[in-house]
Amino acid sequence: MNRVGQVDDRIMVRRVLISVSDKGGLETLVPGLTAVEGLVIYSTGGTYERIREILGDQAQGRLKQVSEYTGQPEMQGGLVKTLDYRIYLGILSEPYNEAHEQDRRRLAADAIDMVVVNLYPFRSVSSRAGADAEDARANIDIGGPCMLRAAAKNYLRVAAVCDPSDYRRVVDELEHSGGATLLESRLRLAQKAFGHTAQYDRAIADYLCDRSPGDALAPYEVIR
Repeated sequence: MNRVGQVDDRIMVRRVLISVSDKGGLETLVPGLTAVEGLVIYSTGGTYERIREILGDQAQGRLKQVSEYTGQPEMQGGLVKTLDYRIYLGILSEPYNEAHEQDRRRLAADAIDMVVVNLYPFRSVSSRAGADAEDARANIDIGGPCMLRAAAKNYLRVAAVCDPSDYRRVVDELEHSGGATLLESRLRLAQKAFGHTAQYDRAIADYLCDRSPGDALAPYEVIR
């Protein structure tokens, strides 16, 4: 097991990965991010389209598709978009670890300094009138919690942003610190991110445990 002994308080933000279900607040976050010189945003699907709309002509050179970066197209239905070794190498590589640096150089993987993710609306969809088990199952997010947990685990270097209400605070910190995040802020964001994923998994577990086999299998034609 690696033990990190030295960390930087200030981490300059150069690469940000954004993949959100709730796209509210991006009009605040995205211009604040791109005000940082040289910062590049990686994004997916509908989030990519919304960011491109916000940036307009400025999107050129500042916004990239995750699939372009990984070399892997999204799985039909968006089931796999960000589950890629280069993505997680970029998020989890630790400060002052030469072996991690060598791995990133070997695969030409960028260090990702901020992950902005909020999750599929499982609770609201599954509790909606008329929703069945297939509606609920389709809103179980996989890549989002993985990225958020990876970023929060590595709060020594990476900012894990899961709440749109934090966007203004994040932008203000970047502006006042010359494009950097501070360790205390990254820790605060990690605390919130792990709380968020814990509540999300609890909602899924409660939903499944509350269903009888008949309810859970009702939408499907079971082939025996």
